[in-house]
Amino acid sequence: MSEILNANPTIRNASDLPTRRQRTSSQSSNKNTRGLFASTIPSSTYLTDPFSVASGSSSDSENGDDSTVEPIDEQEIYDLISTISDPEHPLSLGSLAVVNLPDIHIAPLSPTSSSLLRSVLVEITPTITHCSLATVIGLGVRVRLEQALPPRFRVDVRIKEGTHSTGEQVNKQLGDKERVAAALENSTLMGVLRKMLETCQ
Repeated sequence: MSEILNANPTIRNASDLPTRRQRTSSQSSNKNTRGLFASTIPSSTYLTDPFSVASGSSSDSENGDDSTVEPIDEQEIYDLISTISDPEHPLSLGSLAVVNLPDIHIAPLSPTSSSLLRSVLVEITPTITHCSLATVIGLGVRVRLEQALPPRFRVDVRIKEGTHSTGEQVNKQLGDKERVAAALENSTLMGVLRKMLETCQ
């Protein structure tokens, strides 16, 4: 990791990345009306019951309270993983176009069932076709999503077809639960992953 393989990657401007999150300049004016510590309280409702469609009573909807839970979509997944830092460059995976919104797919696990279980497929595009850190990047994306999403989501991270010289082997590694579990027990690798995930918002 001391030698940079792609010293001149294509970099996107952070303001050009697709996001649903508010920009920091507009956040300050809105948050002051809710209180000084409003930004420290997480607004996520996933911690209550991840299998419920909406966590609110009928009286809430009658009062005009807009507290219904929206389903998780591709944009939200992108917002979760685009800020992961690249292990080789001091830039985010979104800025390097390693993760792209059109390469994220959410689908029901069983199309015939009414179950709330969903699969999330993220296809990553390495900056170069012989990137030696593609498996580490895929593992970082997988760890981030498994930590952030409710348990009803099954995460699948793959190398986009035709973007890596050993894509099949990397996909096999990322899809093997035993290999992933063994990798997460490696303290050196966990140190790299923690550093990658430090920049997540």
